[in-house]
Amino acid sequence: MIAIIFGAKGQDGYYLTKLLQQKGAEVIGIKREDEIDIRDFGIVKRLVQDYKPAYIFHLAANSTTSHQALIENHQVIVTGSLNILESVKISSPSTKVFLSGSGLQFKNEGKPIKETDPFIASSAYGMSRNQSVIAARYYRGLGIKSYVGYFFNHDSPLRSERHVSQKIIKAVKRISEGSNEKIEIGDLSVKKEWGFAGDIVKGIWALVQQDSCMEAVIGTGKAYSIQEWMETCFSLIGKNWRDYLLIKKNFVPEYKILVSDPFTIFSLGWQPEISFEQLAQMMLDKS
Repeated sequence: MIAIIFGAKGQDGYYLTKLLQQKGAEVIGIKREDEIDIRDFGIVKRLVQDYKPAYIFHLAANSTTSHQALIENHQVIVTGSLNILESVKISSPSTKVFLSGSGLQFKNEGKPIKETDPFIASSAYGMSRNQSVIAARYYRGLGIKSYVGYFFNHDSPLRSERHVSQKIIKAVKRISEGSNEKIEIGDLSVKKEWGFAGDIVKGIWALVQQDSCMEAVIGTGKAYSIQEWMETCFSLIGKNWRDYLLIKKNFVPEYKILVSDPFTIFSLGWQPEISFEQLAQMMLDKS
């Protein structure tokens, strides 16, 4: 069994590679710095022709909603998806294709989001994700097994410090070693999911193992505030988080809450294993 992963260097690619290897797969991991460019149809077509993989996982993207990344994300997410799907149609129609989606694609009214909820183009990133899903549905109509998993926030020790989870963890680690720094936070009340990336990739695997469901939200269904993350992390080092907090003035969050309704993926037998508290401990231990 051969599996190709585009975006193998990211946290999801790392944990998915480990999982697939445990399943006995030969994993071809494609990273951003490789000469194999997902934006180049000729290159992707040759890759599919040469390997005829059982699975292709498209995880590559610049995970930012910034308008500045519009062209990059259009090329990687949308053009990349089309290149994969068309190459599979031409050279390896039995290949199963997984495209990563996002909870940010959906209209968010503060309620748990499910895969059947309406899309909204509230950011350049969301727009590209929406277009890639339309492509998946089109090729599904042509007989290609194209899956979409909609991700909500999930973390691991591999997160960069531009993510608030890791920003807090790294600061807590330094504070535990004697630092008196302050952690600048925009809005402590914002709630989101804090899943573990190693669990989420198991959800991907559960989805692509069957043919009755082609799209599913892959999330924990549990939301926690940034304040709760601060409290949990500081409790691990026995300090009061309020002593190390600096509130960013005039900060406007993208949302107040972003949480999934994972009924569909749960019905396929997947459940997250690592709790909110366990994730904090894991990230602190490995920071």
